[in-house]
Amino acid sequence: MQGRDFLTLSDVSAKELREILDFSIKLKEIKYSEELKGKTLAMLFAKTSTRTRVSFETAMTQLNGHAINLNWNETNFVKGDLKDEAKILGLYCDAVMARVFTHDQILSIAEGCDKPVINGMDDLHHPCQALADLLTILETKGKFKGLKLGWVGDGTNVCNSLIQGAEMVGMKAVIATPKGYEPKVKTSATIIQDPKEAARGADILVTDTWISLGFEKEKEERMRVFPPYQLNTQLLALAKKDCIVLHCLPAQRGHEITSDVMDSPQSKIFQESENRLHTEKALLLKLI
Repeated sequence: MQGRDFLTLSDVSAKELREILDFSIKLKEIKYSEELKGKTLAMLFAKTSTRTRVSFETAMTQLNGHAINLNWNETNFVKGDLKDEAKILGLYCDAVMARVFTHDQILSIAEGCDKPVINGMDDLHHPCQALADLLTILETKGKFKGLKLGWVGDGTNVCNSLIQGAEMVGMKAVIATPKGYEPKVKTSATIIQDPKEAARGADILVTDTWISLGFEKEKEERMRVFPPYQLNTQLLALAKKDCIVLHCLPAQRGHEITSDVMDSPQSKIFQESENRLHTEKALLLKLI
């Protein structure tokens, strides 16, 4: 994987994906190392961020490397050619992580840069989040095959990446979204509109915000459409008794998920969030 880009989960094989997850488990026991000493990661943010910025910057610190935080609006990415600007980052740094609005933007950055480019999120994919989700499932369930993953709510970029991951590791994914809000990737997952069917017998239940970054203008319509897809105790009761609950955060409590579910023993949301750090350390070490 060294020197390659990581723009979607499909950029790695199923074998490589499992290697990243297994490596992440080992890295959780080793907080600090010298493996990226002298290496620099450029972090480019067109969108706001908490987990992505802090997890990548902490990952580089714990690996004895250095991370540079670049606000998109404070760089010449806002007025220069994306490929040209990305090429310069590749001349200075050992890898680039970019959190952008469109998938075309991340593709242009990767085309221009001759160093590994990591997709920190775009409108279609969030592969780093999917890595953390899969690690959390593996840690709590001990396996993937035979598990049912139920998704309720908007078919977001996280949903797109997670169903790709589910296919790669052998999980059955059942995705329940309102009409017109389905995932935007080709998939063998079951796509339905009934949230109860997605939850029934599920081993994992996942949701995401109803109003993702970039969709704020649709707030009124989305708040009308999505309430039947709230992840609450009634929906969770349809799943298996040992079902775990995931959410990529930030969560709008009382909307897509209720506090009693988010704070329940079945919730692995904060373990999932912590796992962003460990999976990203593994990813950086594989790519740089």
